[in-house]
Amino acid sequence: MFLRNGLEPWHLLIVAVVLILLFGSKKLPDTARALGKSLRILKSETKAMREDGTESSPTAAAPAPQVTPAQAQAPAQTPTSTDARPVQ
Repeated sequence: MFLRNGLEPWHLLIVAVVLILLFGSKKLPDTARALGKSLRILKSETKAMREDGTESSPTAAAPAPQVTPAQAQAPAQTPTSTDARPVQ
């Protein structure tokens, strides 16, 4: 017995036969190759996400905001209020 009340070897044989009948013998290698590439990409992305999570710390410097040339040439605008009384 493979697993108790689970998959037995003949269940796997039936699944294999159904897959061959549905997709044909020519499509199965291409499908398996595409599945392998997808899993490889998923694995590398999850590894990169884990590394990014462990390397970041609260003292790490945040990247500087990028300034476009139009923003660099524009004069700085100061906020004005309608009630401009001097502060005493």
